[in-house]
Amino acid sequence: MVLPALPAGLRTRIAPTPSGPLHLGNGAAFVLTWKLARAAGGRILLRIDDLDAERARPGYVEDIFRSLEWLGIDWDEGPTGPDDFAKNWSQRLRLDGYAALLDRLKDTGLVYACSCTRTTMASCTCRAHGLPMKTPDVLWRLGLEGGGPVSMRIWPDGSDLLEPSALIPDPVIRQRSVRPAYQVASLADDLDAGINFIVRGADLLPSTACQLFMAKYLGERGFQEAAFVHHKLLTDARGAKLSKSAGAGSLHDMRSAGVDPQLVHQQADRLLAELLGQA
Repeated sequence: MVLPALPAGLRTRIAPTPSGPLHLGNGAAFVLTWKLARAAGGRILLRIDDLDAERARPGYVEDIFRSLEWLGIDWDEGPTGPDDFAKNWSQRLRLDGYAALLDRLKDTGLVYACSCTRTTMASCTCRAHGLPMKTPDVLWRLGLEGGGPVSMRIWPDGSDLLEPSALIPDPVIRQRSVRPAYQVASLADDLDAGINFIVRGADLLPSTACQLFMAKYLGERGFQEAAFVHHKLLTDARGAKLSKSAGAGSLHDMRSAGVDPQLVHQQADRLLAELLGQA
């Protein structure tokens, strides 16, 4: 398959979360990222998103390394194994950087304290009430309404205008526990690593819009100019997307059963063909 031109100086990442065994959809997405990066002569960072301490498990971290090895995926930067990850690469070691990004976001005037729960968020008026940011036991949310659209570069040759407020409710950027939320950690890590090419499932388009919105108001031009690939999701026999929470067939089980990893590579090739309109 002849690929359209990929960005010069491509830097991408594979970013699994250790919240459950990786499944076929995860594997196909990682293979797709790896193939595109290697075709471009780019660099790959392995970043394991373990900020959610309640869900992360050492066994799932181990599964990530074993699964990538089975798939034949290598990387240029990042941990060499579970011990190196825990000592040098865990997101919990980068909390100061996340806090600094939260402070920068707060200075934009778009962040507000919110005391709502999930069940009361639909009628939330916290943004208008202006709760003090230091109020105990509150979330911090990013106010998207009125912030305008963001531009997204799409590989291979497109672009789109996204309206974040139409795609995602005002996102939590700091938890009640004062822990930074996923959107902040992901953007901070991508900025630190100089990531300019991001491969994601179509279900993460709202996250892309949110992170581009933050980059816009922080003046982070590099991230605003990154190229994005949002591929279709693999589904099960009922048409539901594969997910860890739904108990999707795991790469661990496939390895144990002696399945040829080329099956996962074939799924990645199918995703790529669909992206290029060649399926």
